[in-house]
Amino acid sequence: MLTLSGSLRVFLALEPCDMRKSFDGLHALVVTRLGDDPRGGAVFVFINRTHNIIKLLHWDGTGLWVHAKKLQRGTFRWPKPTASSNGKISLEPAALAMLTDGIDLRDGLRRAWFERE
Repeated sequence: MLTLSGSLRVFLALEPCDMRKSFDGLHALVVTRLGDDPRGGAVFVFINRTHNIIKLLHWDGTGLWVHAKKLQRGTFRWPKPTASSNGKISLEPAALAMLTDGIDLRDGLRRAWFERE
């Protein structure tokens, strides 16, 4: 289980990325595409082109963490990029927890893929 502090800064990368990237590749994306410092303590969230895999990159003060989640069915809802977004948007930690738990942030309802059989 992933626990997120209320004071944690969370940024969603709006453009999909290659999910073969891991520590160094995601670190480079944060620096070049998002213009941020991965070692600043924030969590950076990436999605693949088909919106069924997300990866989180987080610096905890001693090293980088990479967390990943792949959906067996369905997709994650992801915001559309805008010209003013600088490639990322800020998200509350509670909203990230809801996103990963299957809550559609647009209407607050559970997505169909979340239903357990």
